[in-house]
Formats: sequence, structure tokens, C-alpha cells
Amino acid sequence: MKKREDLRNIAIIAHVDHGKTSLVNELLTQSETLDDHTELSDRAMDSQDLEKERGITIVAKNTAVNYKGNRINILDTPGHADFGGEVERILTMVDGVVLVVDAYEGAMPQTRFVLMKALEQGLTPVVVVNKIDKPTIRPEEVIDEVMELIIDLGGEEEQLDFPVVFTSALNGTSSQSMDPADQQPSMDAVFDAILEHVPAPVDNSDEPLQFQVSMLDYSDYVGRIGIGRVFRGTIKVGDTVSVLKADGSKKNFRVTRLHGFLGLDQVEIQEAKAGDLIALSGMDDIFVGETVTSVEHPEALPALHIDEPTLQMTFLTNNSPFVGREGKFITSRQIRDRLFQELQTDVSLRVEETDSPDAFLVSGRGELHLSILIENMRRQGYEFQVSRPKVIMKEVDGVMEEPFERVQIDTPEEYMGAVIEALGQRKAEMADMISSNEQVRLIFSIPARGLIGFSTEFMTLTHGYGILNHTFDEYRPTVGGDIGRRRNGVLVALENGQATAYGLLNLEDRGTMFIEPGTEVYAGMIVGSHNRDNDLTVNVTRAKQLTNMRSANKDQTSVLKRPRLLTLEESLEFIDDDEYCEVTPENIRLRKQILDKGARERAAKRAKNA
Repeated sequence: MKKREDLRNIAIIAHVDHGKTSLVNELLTQSETLDDHTELSDRAMDSQDLEKERGITIVAKNTAVNYKGNRINILDTPGHADFGGEVERILTMVDGVVLVVDAYEGAMPQTRFVLMKALEQGLTPVVVVNKIDKPTIRPEEVIDEVMELIIDLGGEEEQLDFPVVFTSALNGTSSQSMDPADQQPSMDAVFDAILEHVPAPVDNSDEPLQFQVSMLDYSDYVGRIGIGRVFRGTIKVGDTVSVLKADGSKKNFRVTRLHGFLGLDQVEIQEAKAGDLIALSGMDDIFVGETVTSVEHPEALPALHIDEPTLQMTFLTNNSPFVGREGKFITSRQIRDRLFQELQTDVSLRVEETDSPDAFLVSGRGELHLSILIENMRRQGYEFQVSRPKVIMKEVDGVMEEPFERVQIDTPEEYMGAVIEALGQRKAEMADMISSNEQVRLIFSIPARGLIGFSTEFMTLTHGYGILNHTFDEYRPTVGGDIGRRRNGVLVALENGQATAYGLLNLEDRGTMFIEPGTEVYAGMIVGSHNRDNDLTVNVTRAKQLTNMRSANKDQTSVLKRPRLLTLEESLEFIDDDEYCEVTPENIRLRKQILDKGARERAAKRAKNA
């Protein structure tokens, strides 16, 4: 069978923070691709603001490099399981994967997730053991962990015979030896392993066209852009082709533009053939998974399988007393349009309309997935409210099932008991425990709802020294009981106004405050966490009655404790079923769904008697 020996298509996969994006930077820098004047920033492939701020890859990116007369198409994929939809689509476009593993941390939960997806596609990984310059490396054990993981995931015998390269992406060095002293100041060992072990694509460009859309982009100039691989045949600018829609229908359109990838740029091309990764323009309503074919031979490729969402939240228009003060887009129509726009590029997301025109049910792959969407919307000027996240249950053969997560925890031994006890209360079952140098690694299986709100408690239990990683495992029969709920009640503002130092000072022994003096509040807004398990309505706007000079000066000696200012993720984890998180471009506020104190108490009494 004829092959395109001068071409390779690979995906870089890894757990979060194992150096995947840094490795791509070095491959770009050390190939024959960029000119001498191009300066690469750190993590050049992470172009979104949130990616740069958080140091994670959220959206898969395309690039290509030239090396010794060969073209290597590289796809940088997200490492977090919440963005698994991106990983699954990318792996259909490539013939091999480069699995990056930290030389100290080894195989982690997301390593398991991304490797499982690669093995399911029948791909054999080129394993890159990165950060070989660290003082605490254990390369032999890490390679054994990868081998055990492949066996555990049901990999084929040939997939166990994987090549290994050792690198320090930060220093731009690589070697086939695990001895750090043997590192060479180039990425040639990585390039050579890719060329030797990743299969070249089949050259069947003389057959009828088949191109599948795996990613979507958008341009104000040309509209919707489908990014994917030409699996068969040839496509040229000006060709009239057919797109086979997901619903079985067929539409013809004319190809207006084709782009290939090289370095950090999209390069306009006139023609592409089997094996090429390209971006195609010309059709407004092309979607992920659809096949572009020749008009005469409309033959669809298998649909892309995408794992279903496991978590859902309700997005609502803001109806607090502060509505419209800080946001540019506040109506239900604007929020609806923005959510449905997200569906055009995010195949793991689901948006459903509800009985109320002001509420939308949004389902995703996890808290991070949904919080990234919320953060992007608030930065774009949207103002809205969201409910507490809930896991998605499903019925299988008459049995109700819920999502379970695989959790890996690394913590100093002294905090191990507290962590095990806390997870036990959340219905977690321990699968493994490994001790090393006064550190312990704990592996658990836990219902996904048991992890909602656990991150903050975990950091407290381990005094900030613990590391928690988790990834979706599978759906299993549901375990009974109410788990993962907040134990403490909240402090709720009594009336509208500005919080005063005097009002907050008088409440410090009642709990932890979330606001500072001068913060504007409204009745029903949550201003702190109560020490006890019940909610308490408090007056934070109360001012000191100044009767004489002496009492006025007395306040100046009082020092308020620092409030706990919650991030978006912490706010989403904190709220309960009867609360909302109000999100605006300038603030994140917590509030009760029923703002009026009397109405709230009556509703609570009715719920108790029901």
C-alpha cells in the first residue's frame, strides 16, 4: 500500500502540567520551521487568556514543523479530563501519539484518561519522559507505571513495545538514555522517534474524497471553518463538494478557501490530499463529525463518539436588585444566543431550554469545563446567575446509575488519616495506597457528587500540601444517601446598603466573612459562612451610633480579620440547592434564591413539613 513517507500526523497527550505545551514550543523552535526573526513566547500554543493565566490547555491547537525534509503535523491537546471531547476528536485525525509523562510524578489520573483514548484508537505511543533534569527523578519506575497502565487498560501486545525518549523541555534537551548527563542540546531524539515509530498516512489520493470535520473555528471574513483530516482523495479550492449532515441529509457547497498549518500560522493552499490536516471554508452550517465528500460518491465516515456530559447547572437571567449595573448583556435572548453559539465549537456541551424563558439547563464534562464557560462569558460582558452543579443520573436496564470518578491524592503521611476519613464520609472506596519518603499516594473510587465542594475542604485538611487529581471513570449503580453537601449554614444580609466595619466586627465570632467594609450588599445576599449548620440573617450595614468623641475614636483600635474572598470555582462549590451564584463582569456574589427573609422562612417550613 502506497504511503506518504514525508508526512506524519501526531497528537501530544499528557496529564496537566507534565510539560506538553513546553515540549511543543521546543519542537517548533528546533525544527526547520520558524524564521530567525520569530520569537516564541512561553506556551506559545496556549493563545487564550484563560489558558495563559491558568497554565492549562483548554482547546486543542494545530501546528506543523519541517524536519529533515519531512512535514510533521502536531496537535497539542488538553490534559484535563473535563476537555476530553477535544482529545477524542483529535485522536481520530492522527496516526500516532506522543505521551508526555513527568519523570517524578509518573502516570497520573489524566495520563490514564488520555492514554485510554489513544489505545482505543489502536495507537502505539511514543513515550517522552519529561523533566529529566529534576533532582527527584525515577525514570525506570515511571516507564514501568506506563507499561502497567497499558496492561490495565487492555492494550494490545504491540502497544506495550513503545519507544521511550527522555527530555527536559525547559532546557530544550533530549536523549534516548535515562541518564541526565547524556542529554543533548536538541530535540532530534524526539523527532527521530516520531519518524521511525509513527506510521506514515496512506496515500489514496486517487480515490473519491472523504474529509471529516473534527474541530471548528470562526472568522468574521469567511464564517464557519471546518478543521480536520483528508482521509481519502483530493480537494481543491473551487471544487463543489457534498457535506453529509448528522441527520442524514446532504448539502452541496463550493470550497472558497483551504488552509494548511505551519509553525504558528495558517497558510493558504490551493489543494490538499489524503493525510493532510487542513482548514476548509465555504459552508456556514458545517458541524463536528460531518463528512465532506465528492458529489458523485457521497460516502460518510463513522460518526465521532463523544462521551456524554456528567454534570449540569441552570443558567438564569439575573434578577437581583443589582441587575444591569455591571453587565452589558443581561437579557434571556442574549444569554441564550451566547450559550447556543458555544455549541458550535464545544461538542461536549449540551444546552436545553426549560419551561421558563429565563432559565437554561447547561450540561458539561465537569466543574472546570462549566466554570471556564462561565468565566469566558463574564469577561465578554455577560451578567447572569447559575445554580449549584448537579451530577447527571441515567437509567440503564431499570437501574439508576451515576458517574464515578477515579481520584489520586498525594499528601504528607501526617494528613492521610483526615483525608481518608473525609472521603469515607463521601462514599469513596480506597483502591490503592503507596508510601514513599513520608509521602503517601492514595487512589479512590468515588461518586462524582462526592467531589463537589471537596477541593476547599481538602486544602484545609492537608494544610495546602496535598495534591488532588481526578478523572471520570464510569457510570455505576447509584449509592444512596446525601453526600457532598455543605455542613455549615450561611450569613445572609438583612437589608440593602453598604457593609460597615462596625457591622462586620460584631459578626466575626459568628463565622467567616466573604465581604469587606464598603461592599454594597442587598437583602438575601450571602455575606459569610456561619459557624453552625443553620442560616443566620445578619445586619452588616449597621453603623455605630456616635454619642461623643471618645466612643468615635474607640473604633479605630478594632482590627477586622481578613475576609475570605471566594473565586468562581470556590463559589460554585460552596452554594447549596436554595442558592445562586450571581456572575457579572466585575463581581461574583452569592445569594439566596428567595431574597425576602419572611418568604424564605415560610418556604423552608413548607419543605420541612412536605
